[in-house]
Amino acid sequence: MKQNKYDEINFFSEYEKMPRSVQGLDAAGEWHVLKALLPDFQDKTVLDLGCGFGWHCRYAREQQAKSVIGVDLSEKMLQKAQEKTNDPFITYLKMPIEDIHFSASQFDVVISSLAIHYVQSFEALCKKVYAYLKPNGSFVFSVEHPIYTSRNEQDWVYDENGNRLHWAVDHYQTEGIRETTFLTENVIKYHRTLSTYINVLIQAGFTISAVKEPMPSEEMLKNIPDMQDELRRPMFLIIAAEKK
Repeated sequence: MKQNKYDEINFFSEYEKMPRSVQGLDAAGEWHVLKALLPDFQDKTVLDLGCGFGWHCRYAREQQAKSVIGVDLSEKMLQKAQEKTNDPFITYLKMPIEDIHFSASQFDVVISSLAIHYVQSFEALCKKVYAYLKPNGSFVFSVEHPIYTSRNEQDWVYDENGNRLHWAVDHYQTEGIRETTFLTENVIKYHRTLSTYINVLIQAGFTISAVKEPMPSEEMLKNIPDMQDELRRPMFLIIAAEKK
């Protein structure tokens, strides 16, 4: 499902207001964990799948990457990325992640932040990424955690006073489409189990070097009261793998 909610005016206007859209990587609750798993970018060729506003592309160049290609389906996202970018070594391409086509062994690093749960076939994507990576190349990505995506109702269970009681998990083993709500709009995500993420990577030929279920940083827990609830269930899953 090549879904492009981000070019819908109402959806995009809400997305622009999110802290991570306004303040960048430091406002993303999982960034401190993802950042620690990223390889050395110096003199590396980098591909960012679902690049959005280009935050990770610009970070890679700040870390001395040789060149970066950011791919996104949304014209509005890429327009913002271009506005924020003044770097001839960053290229943005408008296309679905599913349709990427590059040369074999073209990249040293492939990264993706919170985009792959919108992709129907993780298996097909992993095969492509493996082919496009150089030997010893790195694939590091984050997705919404399978515990978070298991139900269509990706929200807390509340009492009659609106207090958060718990996070329900149901239909966990039934992979596939989840029709849910994000930023007041209906969106389609693809739920897959933790074991599927890991086994598909292994079957594609990757060696997994890290699996993380990040918690908010101490600073965020201290400064944002609602972040305390993020300790009650994992929202994100981050995996680092290598083409040995």
